[in-house]
Amino acid sequence: MRPVILRRGLVALLAAAVSFGAVTQAQADTLRIGYQKYGTLMLLKAKGTLDKRLAEQGVDVQWTEFPGGPQLLEGLNVGSIDFGVTGETPPVFSQAAGADLLYVAYEPPAPTSEAILVPKDSTITSVKDLKGKKVVLNKGSNVHYLLVRALEDAGLKYTDIQTVFLPPADARAAFERGSVDAWVVWDPYQAAAEQQLQARTLRDASGIADNHQFYLATKPYAEQHPKVIETLVDEVRNIGEWAKAHPEDVTTQVAPLLGLSPEITLTAVKRQGYGAQFLTPEVVNAQQKIADSFYQLKLIPKPLVVKDVIWTPPANLAKAN
Repeated sequence: MRPVILRRGLVALLAAAVSFGAVTQAQADTLRIGYQKYGTLMLLKAKGTLDKRLAEQGVDVQWTEFPGGPQLLEGLNVGSIDFGVTGETPPVFSQAAGADLLYVAYEPPAPTSEAILVPKDSTITSVKDLKGKKVVLNKGSNVHYLLVRALEDAGLKYTDIQTVFLPPADARAAFERGSVDAWVVWDPYQAAAEQQLQARTLRDASGIADNHQFYLATKPYAEQHPKVIETLVDEVRNIGEWAKAHPEDVTTQVAPLLGLSPEITLTAVKRQGYGAQFLTPEVVNAQQKIADSFYQLKLIPKPLVVKDVIWTPPANLAKAN
């Protein structure tokens, strides 16, 4: 009787192993990418070149749109996507929350692609004038650090203003109603407000923040599928180089997807940084400064070590970069 039971147990174990292998294979055969309504990944999705290259490797690509970086990273954190792009601030909040994510690559600085805006008829003429005022922004987004640095540069404390946290669409509505005094936002929302509402730029990130874009992946996916990540970063770099050289073509392709005029779209396209690279010590140090600043302001609950969450590409890929 015992041999029969053992055989049955062995069969069950083998079936479970085969089933688990099938699930693992299915996960490996799909790359789930989170993107926002604007940027290099949106271009890459429209071009379709990544889908074609990964199809040759037997990998399907699934695309999911998110309204902002914090929401996208929440998707990464809960495992609904494997890869995405955000500004420089959201990964800091995610690391502080214990998310199992890795920085994979970054885009060059784009300091004019984010700004503090005020209504065209506002009496506010400098960042100092924001003392006691209501400032709306998407909490934990790239512009959160811009606001912190702009206030510091103007001799103000973060607590000197009243922050209102809303996603871009709701923030714009509040800005138009006049229920807030300033709006800290990024392109293409920034360019749209400048041209559609004649909003004035009080301060952009020039000289105070880099405004890098970061590509991030879940740690398990990056470590288990380096070849897919290699292909992805290569395609991001290729589309970025093309976009930098052909802003008018990018505008023609992207404007209808954004629902914005070519004029607004071209402004945003020209202000973006292009050319994905693997992270350098200088970029890691810049991220560390953001993390340290946010901890000192008690915006995150604990100190962070950013270098602990940097993906190390295979040696052959690092050399190729």
